[in-house]
Amino acid sequence: MSVQDSSNQQLVGLLYRDHRDWLFGWLRKSLNCAQRAEDLSQDTFVRLLGRADLHSPREPRALLTTIAKGLLVDQFRRHALERAYLEELALAPEAVQPGPEEQALALEQLAEIDRLLGQLSSKARAAFLYNRLDGLGHAEIAERLGVSPSRVRQYLAQGLRQCYIALYGAPQ
Repeated sequence: MSVQDSSNQQLVGLLYRDHRDWLFGWLRKSLNCAQRAEDLSQDTFVRLLGRADLHSPREPRALLTTIAKGLLVDQFRRHALERAYLEELALAPEAVQPGPEEQALALEQLAEIDRLLGQLSSKARAAFLYNRLDGLGHAEIAERLGVSPSRVRQYLAQGLRQCYIALYGAPQ
């Protein structure tokens, strides 16, 4: 363990000791659910542990609130994605519906693709979704986004790369 890792753990330990009860209370009031508040408060501190560049914050509660809100948004997006997938799945004939294990795997892959597409610029993400979900061609997408068709090709390549990473890992 490096000195930096040890320092980060000590800092997170102090933040946990000093602000964990406050964060839990704030989340519980916001979510109206003690279990979800507990999970999110723990996830917030786990997220802090994963930071390599952690420094003592001037406003620790603002930092914790920002991280918790981001986790909450991620959770809402994940649930919306899952709901949309299950609704579409319900429309398919029963004979072609995947089993529970395959559904869980598909949901994990969809969540990872969603996370990776979220790393793209808004135009690249929109271009990719227009193409893959709406079936629009390069010229139509370019017109909608106010860019050139060659730029649309670049955006689509970025989106495909993110999908590849989600399914197979980052290329070596």
